[in-house]
Amino acid sequence: MTKRILIAAFALAGAGLIFAAGSWVGWRSATTAGRAPAAQKVLYYTCPMHPAYRSDRPGDCPSCGMHLEPVSADGARSDPAAPPDASRLVRISAERQQVIGVSLGTAEMTAGDQIIRTVGRVAADETRIYRINAAVDGWIQELKANATGVVVRKNDVLGAYYAPEFMGAQQAYLYALGALDRFVKGSETPEQIKLTQANIQQAADNLRNMGMSEIQVEAMAKARELTQRIWITAPSNGIILERNVSLGQRFAKGTELFRLADLAHVWVLADIYEHQADYVRHGASARVRAPQRQREYRATVSDVEPLFDEGTRTLKARLELDNPGSALKPGMFVDVDFPVTLPAALTVPADAVLNTGLRSTVFVDRGNGYFEPRPVETGWRVGDRIQVLKGLMAGERIVVSGNFLLDSESRMKAAAQKVAGAAAQDPVCGMAVDEKKAAAAGRTSQYQGRTYYFCADDCKKSFDANPAKYSAK
Repeated sequence: MTKRILIAAFALAGAGLIFAAGSWVGWRSATTAGRAPAAQKVLYYTCPMHPAYRSDRPGDCPSCGMHLEPVSADGARSDPAAPPDASRLVRISAERQQVIGVSLGTAEMTAGDQIIRTVGRVAADETRIYRINAAVDGWIQELKANATGVVVRKNDVLGAYYAPEFMGAQQAYLYALGALDRFVKGSETPEQIKLTQANIQQAADNLRNMGMSEIQVEAMAKARELTQRIWITAPSNGIILERNVSLGQRFAKGTELFRLADLAHVWVLADIYEHQADYVRHGASARVRAPQRQREYRATVSDVEPLFDEGTRTLKARLELDNPGSALKPGMFVDVDFPVTLPAALTVPADAVLNTGLRSTVFVDRGNGYFEPRPVETGWRVGDRIQVLKGLMAGERIVVSGNFLLDSESRMKAAAQKVAGAAAQDPVCGMAVDEKKAAAAGRTSQYQGRTYYFCADDCKKSFDANPAKYSAK
């Protein structure tokens, strides 16, 4: 009997202990819950670009597709992964990043040899262009098969014409030659021979000055006959660029009959931008490639023309190169590579920089889907890399594709914030700023009687260091 009483007493005591422990745990949980900050309670979810839209559950905005942000009881966005300056950032969910094609790169220090790639156009060497002009009036009597583009050799006959003025000059030349023949051997004096040879030379020079070729002057000296057909001959190897006469055509003194170019040595006029001109200098080497012919040539920069093309915003670099077989023809387009050596500098891919004409912006990855539109100052551009002078640090992750859509959403968010009460603009980065929040956080500065508001402490520091620079914007 006593044993049963003891067992019952122990059972009652154990039940009491369990009840007391449960009550203590419940009271502790209630006390802890009561002490939980009210900020942890999410009231609703809203879109950063459409503040008027609210939802009682997380998701994406039905209007723009942006990820909804939770708002706590005190009105603050309660994303635990959000950076302190999330109000000025753009948030894109991982799914939406895939849709708009966001990809990342790195700002890094680069140095050494780089390649400036551009295009060029083949042009005839102006020092090897020959214009055949008429020195007298005449009529075209004969033309060979020498249309534009035909390859000719030096002294090839291109055609013939008649000019009355040549008759008297030819007679004077033949008479001078005959005078030398009429001397009786042994009776001539050195003075007579010298005078006669001078007369022959003068008569031959007169024919050359009137347009007779050297080979025709020599042919007359051998045949000792007058001719009514004055040959038009090629002064050099090359191709015919222009033929300006037809059979039977009358031409006046000074008329350009033919234009030829020697293509054994040609020019390439390459387009280079202003910021590349410092790296393309006289005497620099270059590689010229003709993809359509699968050939490469070595060229040398002879000059960078000081004339700026407003249409293409480029300068012309003139390259000279040998052209064996005349494979490169005037007007052909070629690829040009300039090897340059650059000092170490912070660079980013060219596609990462958005240039509006007034400023350059790079989107920096802040993690957890947040991207910061960061104004930067750029320097040279070589190939697909751009130098960054200010605004980035080596190793920062940046957006290299999809940044146009990020920029669009950033502007839409700024506009929405302005409608919701962000009436001020950060003078440093240009972002819209809620005046009340900036004032509460101490991100304001006074300058010349005006209050400036900032989205982040870094912008305030930059302004305070040089207020005159940013207040002028």
